[in-house]
Amino acid sequence: MYQTASDSISQIVQQTFLDFVAGIRAAVPNVLGGIVFLVLAYAVISVALSLLRRSLDALYPEEQDLVVSLGVTVAGVFLWFGAGLAFFKIVGMGDVAASLGTATGFVALGVSYALSNMIADTVAGVYLLRDPDFNPGDRVVADPVTGVVTSIGLRKSRFRDDSDDVVVVANREVEKKWRRVESPDEGTPTEQTESSS
Repeated sequence: MYQTASDSISQIVQQTFLDFVAGIRAAVPNVLGGIVFLVLAYAVISVALSLLRRSLDALYPEEQDLVVSLGVTVAGVFLWFGAGLAFFKIVGMGDVAASLGTATGFVALGVSYALSNMIADTVAGVYLLRDPDFNPGDRVVADPVTGVVTSIGLRKSRFRDDSDDVVVVANREVEKKWRRVESPDEGTPTEQTESSS
């Protein structure tokens, strides 16, 4: 006896529904485990970042808060990325986690190449902020400018030159070679400190 087309469709729909329900039943423990993991990860990462911020605040003076914020942000990105990959593994998507990790590595490589000057400015900014001989109010000679340091940021430093103009210079250019000098009203400029990168 031949089955009619409607019986075949009915059996396909019924089997699909049963497979779907079985898949949900099998996935529930993994999803619950993943949710528990995310809650625990949130608590652990929050505590870790708080401890890191406290430690960096103790190491750096208040005017170098940019360095502290940068360090905490970078650590947070790495911790949450790792937690995300672990979450995918827990819920049974290990292949997705592996692919995502590999793809992110290639994307990070491309982004770091594209942003190499910005990264160089930021690294140089951290060094300048930590240097005890390079502070706002100091008179310095840097490659494109001679003047008084008015502010030091993570990417750029600002100077007031002898014409009373504000000159903004990328930190990577300043860090290459600079020297602190006495101000003109204190006598002949003499070299006091030179950066070494």
